[in-house]
Amino acid sequence: MATCISHSPAETEALGETWGRSAQAGQVIGLSGDLGAGKTQFVKGFARGLGIMTRVQSPTFALVNEYSGGRLPLYHLDLYRLETSAQISSAGLDEYLSPDGVTIIEWAERWFGERGSGAAPKSGQAQVRWVQFETITETERRISYEDTGA
Repeated sequence: MATCISHSPAETEALGETWGRSAQAGQVIGLSGDLGAGKTQFVKGFARGLGIMTRVQSPTFALVNEYSGGRLPLYHLDLYRLETSAQISSAGLDEYLSPDGVTIIEWAERWFGERGSGAAPKSGQAQVRWVQFETITETERRISYEDTGA
């Protein structure tokens, strides 16, 4: 598992932007971390790396925000308000596990279980990049990530 330390929200966005520049169609990224840990900051940078200039917001109440206008479409899911995999399944989100662009899922552990538990998406998606955000100080974050699945 790779780890980096972000010293500011701007650095967290810059990491997302770097990943967005090299993103491939079909990629699924699961984000995990407490409220305010930097998940949405990361997605803002990722969108910018894809060339998406639209304002990125957390889709907490909408569940999904779709962004186009970049090199690939971005599907941003936020599962905070859904507590069980049954609720998530009934929300009809499975299509986002095989995207024509990139899907980023905040609170992904609510769908797939905790990272490292061997859980993987069940709808044919073979690989998820798990990203864990941990608060170190008010501005510093430990960001750990690994690819799981196929």
